[in-house]
Amino acid sequence: MSALLNKLKKGKVLVVGDVMLDKYLEGKAERLSPESPVPVLTPLGEESRLGGAANVALNISSLGSKVKLLGVVGKDLSGEEIKDLLKENKISNSLVKSNLSSITKQRILAGNQQLLRIDREDQFTNKDWIKTKENFKKEIAKFSSLVISDYGKGTLFNVQELISLSNKKKVPVIVDPKGDDFSKYKGAFIITPNLEEFSKAVGGFNSEAELEKKSKLLIKKLSLSALLITRGPEGMTLFSKNNNQNIIKSHYPAQTIDVFDVSGAGDTVIATIASGVASKIDLNQSVELSNITAGVVVSKLGTSSFSLDEIIPFLTGSSTLDVNISVKAIQRAKKEKKKVVFTNGCFDILHAGHVSYLKEARSKGDLLIVGINDDKSVSRLKGKGRPVNNLENRIEVLSSLQCVDMVIPFSEDTPLDLIKKLVPDVLVKGEDYKINQIVGSDFVKKTGGKVERIKFVKGLSTSNLIKILKKN
Repeated sequence: MSALLNKLKKGKVLVVGDVMLDKYLEGKAERLSPESPVPVLTPLGEESRLGGAANVALNISSLGSKVKLLGVVGKDLSGEEIKDLLKENKISNSLVKSNLSSITKQRILAGNQQLLRIDREDQFTNKDWIKTKENFKKEIAKFSSLVISDYGKGTLFNVQELISLSNKKKVPVIVDPKGDDFSKYKGAFIITPNLEEFSKAVGGFNSEAELEKKSKLLIKKLSLSALLITRGPEGMTLFSKNNNQNIIKSHYPAQTIDVFDVSGAGDTVIATIASGVASKIDLNQSVELSNITAGVVVSKLGTSSFSLDEIIPFLTGSSTLDVNISVKAIQRAKKEKKKVVFTNGCFDILHAGHVSYLKEARSKGDLLIVGINDDKSVSRLKGKGRPVNNLENRIEVLSSLQCVDMVIPFSEDTPLDLIKKLVPDVLVKGEDYKINQIVGSDFVKKTGGKVERIKFVKGLSTSNLIKILKKN
C-alpha cells in the first residue's frame, strides 16, 4: 500500500442517504425492580454519535478525503445535535429540514451489555425528497465518487434516479444496499451487501460454487462493475470485472482483531472503498484497506469511526504520514510492546546497498521508520544538482519496500527534532559513523534506547552512481 494514505487526500466523495443520530445511555444495573423482573439502571453517562449516512461521512473524513453529506433531519433537538456533531467534525453538509422527526436510535447499556434500543423514525415526505434531489443535482459534478447509504428509512425515494444522474456525470456510485430487491441499484459501480443480505437478494445458495455463480449473474443483471460481499469472521469476497470484462473473484480474510461490536462496520467498508475510488486507487487495494478499517471499528463499542494512527500497524506495506499521526501510531505500537527502529537519509537514488541496509535495520525491531530529507535540505547537504529525484518520487520508492513501515519527511539538515518527537527504541546508522557522531544518539540512550551501526555494501553509493552516469 505504497503511500496509500496520502493518496486518499485527493478524494472528493458525496454521501447521500439516511442521516441518523445514535445515542448511548450507559449505566450500571445491580438489582432487579420490585415492580417487575427487569434491571434497575443507574445512569452514569450519555453520548451521541453520528449514525447512518452521517457515520459514513465521518469515516471518509477520518481517511483524509473531502466529503459532503446530503440527507434529511427533523426540526427537533436530535436534528440540532446532528448538525452540531457535523460542525464539530468539520463535515460539510446540505441537510433538508423536515417537519417530521430526525432518525434517532437510543441504546440503553449496562456495562457493555445492550439492554434496550429505542428507535424514533418517520417516513420522510416526497417534498423532503424533492429538496434532497435538488441539492444532489447542484453537487454531484463536484465529486469523484458517490455513496448511497440506504438504510430503508425513507430518505431515498428514487435511488435509480440518483444513479442515472451520477452516471451521466461519470461519477462512480458505491451503494450500501438494503432490502431483498437489488434491482433499484442497477448501474451502480459497486454494491456492498453483507452475506445475509446477498443471500436473501439471490434466493439463497448452498455452496461456495453457487455463491460465485449467483454473484456473477447479479453483476451482469444489474450492470455492475463489482460486487463486494462482507462475510463477518470469514472476511470479504470481491467479484470485479477486469479489463477484458471477465469477472474475477478475490477473497480477503478477516483481520485478526477481537470482534466487540459490528455496529457501523458496513459504514466503514463503504466509506473506505468510496475514498479509494475517488482517489483513483485500485479497487482491490481499496477493498484491502476497507478490510483493515472495518477490523479496527468492530473492536470498539457502538457505531464508531477510526483515526489513521489506528490502522497503520495493520498495513501490509508502508505509509507516508505527517509527524503528528506518526507519533500517535508509534505510541500505539509501543503500548503493544513493539520495538520501534529509526534511521534516516536522503535516499536520492535507491540502490542495492540501501535495500540491504534497510532490511538489516528492520531486523532490529518490529517497526522501521525512515526519516527522509526534503528537497531543500538535500540541496544544502549534497550541493547543486541534488536531489536527482524529488521528494515525492523518493518517498514512493522507499514506501514500496516491504521492510519500511513509515516514511516521514523532515526539512532540517539533521533529524534530531524528529527523533525527539518519535522517541525510537533503536537508532540505526551506517558503520562509517562512530556512535558519538550519530545525530540523536545521546537522546536515544537517555530515553532507554539503543544505538546501532550497520555495515554498508562496499562499492555502492549514490555519488558513485551519479559519477558513472555523467561519464556515460
